[in-house]
Formats: sequence, structure tokens, C-alpha cells
Amino acid sequence: MFIQIVDLLGTIAFAISGALIAMNKRMDPFGVLIISFVTAVGGGTLRDLMIGVEPVSWMRNITFVYVIIGSATFAVIIRNRISFLMKSLFLFDTIGIGLYTVVGIETGLVAGLHPTICIAMGTMTACFGGVLRDTLCNEIPVIFREEIYATACILGGVTYFVLLHFFEDRNYLFIIAGLVVIIVRLIAARFKISLPSLYKKEEKKI
Repeated sequence: MFIQIVDLLGTIAFAISGALIAMNKRMDPFGVLIISFVTAVGGGTLRDLMIGVEPVSWMRNITFVYVIIGSATFAVIIRNRISFLMKSLFLFDTIGIGLYTVVGIETGLVAGLHPTICIAMGTMTACFGGVLRDTLCNEIPVIFREEIYATACILGGVTYFVLLHFFEDRNYLFIIAGLVVIIVRLIAARFKISLPSLYKKEEKKI
């Protein structure tokens, strides 16, 4: 039940982030809904397909569809009251990757996968929806920029398995690992910490 609640909260956060960036691109209502939907379920869909879960999770639980539609509608309603649209997008996206990381890890554990693969599943679940969102919105996906994004998910996953030796209650592990992802990304954004660049500043684009 706890992981289902986390999954729903992650869906809400990602659905809102997708709707916000779609509105920032001035898409029509259908476009906003599609981007919201893709952002919310893209990572989980890829994860389920790789593990061999059929049909994928959101197809087996209509609640996710209703939640995505409701979240996208909510984002549209409050858009005029949000004067800091991009900051809101960053916040919801950060919450989303934190929650979805632990959902992906739990799914990997249930499937009996190795901890390293579980961390990969968590990172994929958290990031791939954003990749689809940014690609459809004609943006370079955040995961492919210098920002701390997938790295935060990996650190959260490593934290989960390290603490697994000290805590028996996985609910605490979910909370702590999710918070690690969120806090790492917030700190990186606050202090402008990024991955090292392969390119010199004076190097021209090809």
C-alpha cells in the first residue's frame, strides 16, 4: 500500500511537470494532456516492458489514468496563479524523480533482480518520462545535460541498498532514499553543481 501511494504521488508530480512544460510551449489542451501522460508513465512503461510485466502497470490500474487527467487539469487551472512557472516545473520534476526512483527499485526487487540492476531500473523509471517529455517538446533532455539528474537517482539507489543492512522496514528506506534524490538535486541547483563538461568554453559546436 505504501509503495502504491508513493507511485501515485510520483505520477501526480510528473503529470504536473509535463503539463507545465507543455503550457510553456503553448500547446493546445490535447497536447498538454499527451505530454502530461507521457511524462507520468513513460519511465514506468519502459521498466515494465524490460522486466516483462504485461500489460504495463498503468493499463492494469485505471486510477493512474484518472490521476494524470486530474493533475493535468489542475495544472491548467492554476497556471495563471503561478508566476514562477519554471521554478514550479523544477520542483515537481525533482519530487517526481525522487518518488519514481524508489518505485523502480522496489519493482526490481520484486522481480528478483540484482541490486545494481534495481538501481538502473529506479533511474530509468525516474528519468525516461522526462526524456520523452523534453524530446517531444523539442528540448535537449535534462538527463543529457550537465545538470545533476540521473546522478541524484543513482545516489538515492545506492543509499537505499546501503541502509538496507541497517533497517528492516522498507518504508523508511523508501522515504530516506527518495529524500536523498530530492535533496541532492536541490543542493546541486542551489550551488550550481554540475557534471564536468567534455568541451572547452571556446570550443565551437560542430
